Amino acid sequence: KSSVTIKCSAAATNLAPGTPVRPTSILVVGATGTLGRQIVRRDLDEGYEVRCLVRPRPAPADFLRDWGATVVNADLSKPESIPATLIGVHTVIDCATGRPEEPIKKVDWEGKVALIQCAKAMGIQKYVFYSIHNCDKHPEVPLMEIKYCTEKFIQDSGLNYIIIRLCGFMQGLIGQYAVPILEEKSVWGTDAPTRIAYMDTQDIARLTLIALRNEKIAKTLLTFAGPRAWTTQEVITLCERLAGQDANVTTVPVSVLKFTRQVTRLFEWTNDAADRLAFSEVKIVPLSPNILFTMQVPSYKIAVPRLEHPHNWCLGCYYLFMLHLIK
Repeated sequence: KSSVTIKCSAAATNLAPGTPVRPTSILVVGATGTLGRQIVRRDLDEGYEVRCLVRPRPAPADFLRDWGATVVNADLSKPESIPATLIGVHTVIDCATGRPEEPIKKVDWEGKVALIQCAKAMGIQKYVFYSIHNCDKHPEVPLMEIKYCTEKFIQDSGLNYIIIRLCGFMQGLIGQYAVPILEEKSVWGTDAPTRIAYMDTQDIARLTLIALRNEKIAKTLLTFAGPRAWTTQEVITLCERLAGQDANVTTVPVSVLKFTRQVTRLFEWTNDAADRLAFSEVKIVPLSPNILFTMQVPSYKIAVPRLEHPHNWCLGCYYLFMLHLIK
């Protein structure tokens, strides 16, 4: 919970007062990620002018340009690179996260604070931030604590915000379980009772735009989740049944993960690994099975009975669909 102060102003980027900004102009931060690319694609399909903030890299994100988006280079860990990317932008959709090899604090806290401060100084009209379901209930997990602190920072910033809490992405199951099982490689599992209500990122993108276009949804906290929450073992069992073959599962007891976390805490260079191991202690419970899109505002809930991608109603249907593409 360190203090981060970033000096950022419209004058610093030569943005003249009164410069008109089109409501359809969107900056997507983290545009190359699993969720970010779906946000970009959906926004473009619905006629928005999309600008993508990506880190400078040897292999440029050409696929974003091919889709019709504008790509600008910046790095959240270098706050001075942020202001220029916000010129002429109406809405910021922030789905960025740090890389696994990076300290969580660098991007997910310090970088986000810098981005939020710049957005406020530059007069951004709407700010969408993706958080984690139940992050307020797990201060012992560093990333969840950072997400919750970022939520509070946004709420105190004066920005017109939408905070969206997510549980997990169905797309992540393909590389983690589906492909290794098909290739007869080992998959990792635990005996933890942790349950995750996975959603297709395409549906998350669609619901995000629904919320964004609704003028009544302002300074609001939302939660998106699938109708059923799955344990790791349930996911593996489902994949085995649909793939028609047994998985080579290496099960790591939660007690071992907890011990490993305690040991890594003894060494400064392994602190980040310990932070990520802390997720083994998180227990996520599903929302009501009839509500996929809820507004956590007293006496106000929005239910979406039909999703564009029916995979969310059946994880098995999604797996079969992806299995067909893989084979």
